[in-house]
Amino acid sequence: MPSIARIKDVLIGHDGLPRHPAPPDLAGRARPDRAMRITELLADKYLRVLTAYDYNPKIAGHNPDTALNMVVSTREVVATDENVVRLRFESADRSPLPPWQPGSHLDFHLPSGLRRQYSLCGDPADRWGYTVAVRRIPDGGGGSVEMHALQPGEHVTVRGPRNGFPFVGEGSALFIAGGIGITPIIAMVRAARELGMDWHFVYSGRSRESMPFLEEIATWEPERVFVRPDDEFGLPTATDLLEKAPEGGAVYCCGPTLMLDAVRTSFRETSSTALHFERFGAPPVVGGVPFEVQLVSSGEVLTVNADQSALDVVRKTLPGVGYSCQQGFCGTCRVKVLAGTPDHRENRLTDAERENEMLICVSRSDGGRLVLDL
Repeated sequence: MPSIARIKDVLIGHDGLPRHPAPPDLAGRARPDRAMRITELLADKYLRVLTAYDYNPKIAGHNPDTALNMVVSTREVVATDENVVRLRFESADRSPLPPWQPGSHLDFHLPSGLRRQYSLCGDPADRWGYTVAVRRIPDGGGGSVEMHALQPGEHVTVRGPRNGFPFVGEGSALFIAGGIGITPIIAMVRAARELGMDWHFVYSGRSRESMPFLEEIATWEPERVFVRPDDEFGLPTATDLLEKAPEGGAVYCCGPTLMLDAVRTSFRETSSTALHFERFGAPPVVGGVPFEVQLVSSGEVLTVNADQSALDVVRKTLPGVGYSCQQGFCGTCRVKVLAGTPDHRENRLTDAERENEMLICVSRSDGGRLVLDL
């Protein structure tokens, strides 16, 4: 079996961008030849190993679980409705930062105790600062409001970078962004332009006033870009979004759930061969059955319905419970299971950890009661 380091050499070019086809197609479409299939298997093994072992620093060069003390260096409003700010963070000791690739995100540990994840949208070649853009959502979980309140000179703890949305720097690609989903996509499009790829880009949002980065995007090749605000064009259909899906190429999509559902449902009707996407929040529960969780701190028994997550139910009783991605990869909502058998639906925990722990954002029970150390 090839070493992990060797697999990484195969998948990552000298400029830090993947040079061979991405991890297995999320739509389940078969790859066109045997060589492609071998690359799939290597990529799948590589990603599962990295997930299970939290990115061994001897392999990755930096353990993303290592806390970085960072300071806000600049704050800039980047949407005319003033609800999106771009924040640049530098190391508090002015040291160079770990490298990242388009699609990567950072885990922010905010002063209030909240943990939130935001995609990097700056320049991967800039080793002295990380840049994110955040839309303020007043009735959200509070993370975006706290991020908006940060001012130059303030310190935050950051972990990462991590990448659950990898970009493949070759071939042809269609990039689709909805609203603040532009943040990982804009770094990908910049890279595609620099690499000379055949690319197209569709950018949707409520209105031009709410859509960040329009000034930069206006300087790109107009024949490859379609900016379609909803108040001008109406809500986009799958046909609107996938019209430029390249034959034999890839589609990258980040945006709200309705957009992702439309793209995933209609992707098979295109001639593209790979679909990559990133969600804003929790995925829908599929194949769930009702079960109970008991909180050991109070003895209270809570019912989790078939279409709910344990996290959603627990938060109503314990609003301060830790969580972030709601998709089963960050590990923030990890809890000890004192009794019962979880139905694990994540790729974060090792087999040993799964014996007495679970991620309550996605993992469930097969119908029996779980006693949680909460």
